[in-house]
Amino acid sequence: MFSVRRLAALVCPLLVLSAVACTPGASHEDAKPASADPSSLPSGGKNGSLRLTDAIERLKVSREVRAGYERDKFRLWTDADHDGCDTRKEVLLAEALKKPRQGKGCKLTGGSWRSYYDDKTVTDARKLDIDHVVPLAEAWDSGASKWTPERREQYANDLSTERSLVAVSLGPNRTKGDKDPAEWMPPAKDATCTYATDWIAAKLRWKLTADDAEIKALRTVAAGCKRSTVTFTPAP
Repeated sequence: MFSVRRLAALVCPLLVLSAVACTPGASHEDAKPASADPSSLPSGGKNGSLRLTDAIERLKVSREVRAGYERDKFRLWTDADHDGCDTRKEVLLAEALKKPRQGKGCKLTGGSWRSYYDDKTVTDARKLDIDHVVPLAEAWDSGASKWTPERREQYANDLSTERSLVAVSLGPNRTKGDKDPAEWMPPAKDATCTYATDWIAAKLRWKLTADDAEIKALRTVAAGCKRSTVTFTPAP
């Protein structure tokens, strides 16, 4: 799984997971090809490709419940392929604009990354968070509370798709916390459409619900993202 992700970072111009509209100039999102003509887009399926507005309507609306949430119920940063690099470092390696040097125990030095939330280049991996686009608490509220511990671990370390986990600057990620799009959007103006499509793709992938305020906010964003599309693969 992880070696495929690394290969994807090298050949990413061939891969698509979410929209191309409102894309920061040098981010991981640049790898995505232009959106297809909306009239030719399929309505969705195993590898669903949807207009942003249609993808929003695919979300199941439900009241969110935080009861019982503890971050420790999601096991983080595993090394599932036993190559010495945990999930955090796999993401850093995959998303690097300039590859870091990889030492013993997968210690990373050097390298550079583009944080699309604030449209900044970061050259110190210690100043990056690996963000769950849909935060763990939000996932819990919208369906993960009913999952097995094994499935929550799978969600927390989802390297099978490019856009569920992203490397971003500490500041905006800490400000985001566990907020949804009704409460927080990235400060970089050009990140709006990208973030909305990433959010919806993650929710559809994991069959997570959305509350009324979240849906309303996403519809407002979608009005300014006419060319954006959402492509996702349901989680196994």
